[in-house]
Amino acid sequence: MATELDPAALLAQRLRQLRTAHWPETRLTQATLAHAFGVEAATISAWESATSGKTPSPRRLEAYARFFASRRSLDESHPLVPEADLSPDEQHQYRKLHDELLGLQNGPAGMRAGSDTGSESERAEVHGTAHLRPRGIFTFAEGPVTVICPKAPESAQGPLASQDDPNFAKLQQYGDLDALIELYGHLRASNPVLDVFHLLASEVTADDMSTHSILLGGVGWNRVTRRFLEALRQVPITQFLVDEYPGDIFEVTEPARKRFLPVWEDGGGGKVLLEDVALLARIPNPFNVKRTLTICNGVHSRGVLGAVRCLTDKRVRDANEEFLAERFPDGRFALLLRAPVVENETLSPDLQNAAARLYEWPFAEGR
Repeated sequence: MATELDPAALLAQRLRQLRTAHWPETRLTQATLAHAFGVEAATISAWESATSGKTPSPRRLEAYARFFASRRSLDESHPLVPEADLSPDEQHQYRKLHDELLGLQNGPAGMRAGSDTGSESERAEVHGTAHLRPRGIFTFAEGPVTVICPKAPESAQGPLASQDDPNFAKLQQYGDLDALIELYGHLRASNPVLDVFHLLASEVTADDMSTHSILLGGVGWNRVTRRFLEALRQVPITQFLVDEYPGDIFEVTEPARKRFLPVWEDGGGGKVLLEDVALLARIPNPFNVKRTLTICNGVHSRGVLGAVRCLTDKRVRDANEEFLAERFPDGRFALLLRAPVVENETLSPDLQNAAARLYEWPFAEGR
């Protein structure tokens, strides 16, 4: 039988109270919540049961807080208002509920951390690795956030990449520009009050490397990645050039050595890329353990874009965030993914689909 201080029982009680009493004039059913969260009604029932032993992941608790922060959630056509669209009053209610629910989930220490005293960063320290598990992989409690980008080969740059041209456009120097535009827009929308920068690897300073850092695309052999090398050694994935393939391929070293290459087919006028290999990884930043290092890479630019869209495409990102929160609760992970290309469009990997996941780290027997 659950005791008075059993965190799971207290959380279950609070979730049921939110549904039945937060808006007392409204009859809010478990089925309604299930529809809003994209789960079965039986799942809501289990979360509200003090004896089931089942609790929502941090990502689901974020959805609870967002749902009950705004009465607009009762509009069945738009049950979860994006955080960026919440009004100031709704934002306050959202943060209050989010901290409360996470505090209940983490027991007495978490409840103290979820109180109104102390900064958000101080509360994250109480949770240990909480800074690795923000409300979304690309949503951060504190800034700045720095996207470190590759420089395109000079042969691939247009004339406007030259600073001598009166119509100089610096972005023409960037490689993986599709991925940068997709990621940067998402970062700004998800972190409206934080500073978000994008820099070429050659421009990065020591201070930049101590922020929440995102390595984007082909930065594998530049000086910036070499500075991160010690942290990257914990991930058993390497990327290197082989004679038989025109690109840097991925190889894993545990539990057994294996290489992963893109898939091509003959398209009449030449080979057509059907599927690239994408790398999505998150580890602590070795230059500031309170910040994170995220890697979005691929054998080709299609893989880079696929790694980014895995967590920016609204059609799959919530389910993918949920998968990552449940699969890797301490926030450290590295995944090699299939990035399909259909009619010249890169599709967003669906992590719920086991076939989309080529490799997972940390590796566990039975996966």
